[in-house]
Amino acid sequence: MPEFDVVDLGSTDHPESGEQAPDFTRPLVTREYWEDRSLSELVGAVDESDSAPTGPHIVVFTPMVGSFLAKYVWDELAKRAWDERAGRVVGITAANPYGVKRFLEENDLPFPLFSDPANGVADSYDLVHDVDGMAGITEPRLAFFALEADLTVADAWVATEWPEFPDYDDLENRFDLE
Repeated sequence: MPEFDVVDLGSTDHPESGEQAPDFTRPLVTREYWEDRSLSELVGAVDESDSAPTGPHIVVFTPMVGSFLAKYVWDELAKRAWDERAGRVVGITAANPYGVKRFLEENDLPFPLFSDPANGVADSYDLVHDVDGMAGITEPRLAFFALEADLTVADAWVATEWPEFPDYDDLENRFDLE
């Protein structure tokens, strides 16, 4: 069993229910390709002609790809078939597109992830924290946002310590994933 200290991440002023989530444009990476996409374009793309389910749009911030926390979260969401139960499920991570694509391929994950190596998106959501004593190295804290098509936050869960995982059953109920 790996040994590590639990770290308090401090307070955050992340978007809450009823507030607008910040829009952004970053490379959206899949196992096949990547292209610059905006969050608003992605969540607004689900309509009657789309084959995606019509549930809420879920945005998941994870630490760097390759970390045990990111792997565990994405494996859990794939096992729970969130890609089949929400309007869109998309991730954001502090990694370049090459690293994200490799992570998706190696783990056979169905979710697209935005590449945000400088943490600009995580910073706009007030989710950035320093990585364990490494000067100048930051990553997003684990966070889940359920968004309406107009980027209004319907609900949010944000980690307060590292490592911390949500109660996935509770999130599924809160986010209305049936």
